[in-house]
Amino acid sequence: MSAASPVLSIITVCFNAEKFIESTIQSVLSQTYPHIEYIIVDGASHDNTMGVIEKYRSRIATVLSEKDKGLYDAMNKGMQLATGDYLLFLNADDVLADNDVIANLFAACAHADVYYGEAMFMDENGVDIGLRSEQTPHKVPDQLTWKSLKHGMVVSHQAYVIRRSLSPLYDLQYRVCADIDWMIRTLKASQKICNTHQVVARFRVGGTSKQHQQLAWKERYKILSRYYGHIPNFAHHLFIGMRYIFSKRY
Repeated sequence: MSAASPVLSIITVCFNAEKFIESTIQSVLSQTYPHIEYIIVDGASHDNTMGVIEKYRSRIATVLSEKDKGLYDAMNKGMQLATGDYLLFLNADDVLADNDVIANLFAACAHADVYYGEAMFMDENGVDIGLRSEQTPHKVPDQLTWKSLKHGMVVSHQAYVIRRSLSPLYDLQYRVCADIDWMIRTLKASQKICNTHQVVARFRVGGTSKQHQQLAWKERYKILSRYYGHIPNFAHHLFIGMRYIFSKRY
């Protein structure tokens, strides 16, 4: 595929996701951008997830269903199966913002290493709650760099597209915060980073890190100390802690 029309590998990992995965699949398959490789990695679900996936099997590039060692192991499997120029991870209960979002994303900049944008929170019923930047203290920066993440995940991974050649595997020593470590590493490796100024995805609140908040804080502190230094990170976390206390929507 030419550089003017890169292939995007969209990876969805899932486990017992029959309730929402059909809307996720439909949001990918309805994209007007034609150069999409869709990959689904299922962790040997016990419900009807695979039955739902099978309805669309002929339009999905790769489907893998087997036991894994957790979320990030499954994401690594998807990454290793991908052959596209770029990667996007879309959770099994999330959806792309609209049918033109991928086409508009690549039209925003030429030959970027990273494309990023906003994400919309939605409730259990799929009703929009508000932009992530409006619902949390994390604001999407006008110009994203690896240093932007010193206060945490300022960009959702559902709204983050990375050149595949610059994407390392997730570090499996982290159970719930490997995404921030991965994003920092990808940003450090990137030169041209494009703010698309659009909502890329809609996702339901209550992800893995929210379900394991104490472990998330511990892992995040370790990760950020590694990249930004122990003393600066301690100061950053004092700021984060105060923000956590005074923000009702964090």
